[in-house]
Amino acid sequence: MVIAKARAVDGPDKRFRAAEIKRRDLDLHDVLIEIKYAGICHSDIHTAHGEWGPVNYPLVPGHEIAGIVTDIGAEVTKYKVGDRVGVGCMVDSCGECENCRKGEEQYCLKGNIQTYAGVDKYGEPTQGGYSTHIVVQEDFVLRIPDGIELADAAPLLCAGITTFSPLNHWNAGPGKKVAVVGMGGLGHMAVQIAHAMGAEVTVLSQTLKKKEDGLELGADYYYATSNPGTFGKLAGTFDLIINTVSAKINMDAYLGLLTLDGTLVNVGAPAEPLSLNVFNLIGHRRSFAGSMIGGIRETQEMLDFCAKHSIVPKIEVISADQIDEAYDRVLASDVKYRFVIDIGTM
Repeated sequence: MVIAKARAVDGPDKRFRAAEIKRRDLDLHDVLIEIKYAGICHSDIHTAHGEWGPVNYPLVPGHEIAGIVTDIGAEVTKYKVGDRVGVGCMVDSCGECENCRKGEEQYCLKGNIQTYAGVDKYGEPTQGGYSTHIVVQEDFVLRIPDGIELADAAPLLCAGITTFSPLNHWNAGPGKKVAVVGMGGLGHMAVQIAHAMGAEVTVLSQTLKKKEDGLELGADYYYATSNPGTFGKLAGTFDLIINTVSAKINMDAYLGLLTLDGTLVNVGAPAEPLSLNVFNLIGHRRSFAGSMIGGIRETQEMLDFCAKHSIVPKIEVISADQIDEAYDRVLASDVKYRFVIDIGTM
């Protein structure tokens, strides 16, 4: 058993504190990872603040994890000590249902086991990557390609796959017009990935404040949604819209930007319900869809794709003592574009 240093929160209105957590002894197919970096995702904030339902505190968030293998179970075949690896939003699933057999473990019919705020197969609460070590079943560990630095790799394990999966599923590529709503942690990844896939990319952001960044990352066009003329000018334009924002927005306005058979995919997860007028779907055979991360196989595909195309997130590395400040800055949209915790500062 390993005693890991961590940062934990004890309630929805509490600040983070130093803590120690126990990591289980290695089972036959387990991998012990010394965590080097952990990204801060908006999901961490929603969960820590209790906005998505009851939370079993104390909680150690973090599902964008990059580190080094330091020990392996007796029957592990996929990894060896010293390997550069990552862990994303889930650490196990039933492995037997139809969706798991298809490599879509994120949609496990029995419910996948989340990296934190879940309960593992041993009946213990899961704790995440704001910690020095984690033990994960080898099938849920990802190999980080040599071309990606560990600090850069961490956000790919959620922000990267969350945007890659719908772009991949809905066939973003040459001849397709893709719009990305929001230019934050998810949005700036979606722009890079859609561009690398060959699509024409447009950013739809509240203001033009990040226009220079968006164009530099691969966007062809950039519009401010606060400009009332934007929605009229772009009506019926896009084959695919990826909505990355975690706030309530006017879905009908964005549905009106889709062409015939176009699809709007929600990957941002606001705490409040969204509503829409069904006639905005019926009129042009449009679709309103959702997407949640990706399976392990697709996540590895994403990592390899990002390495091939030199796609990395824009990050700001912080110490463990700056987590609360980082949360406040995320909520104030004051980050370009992902905070990553240097776990060595624990």
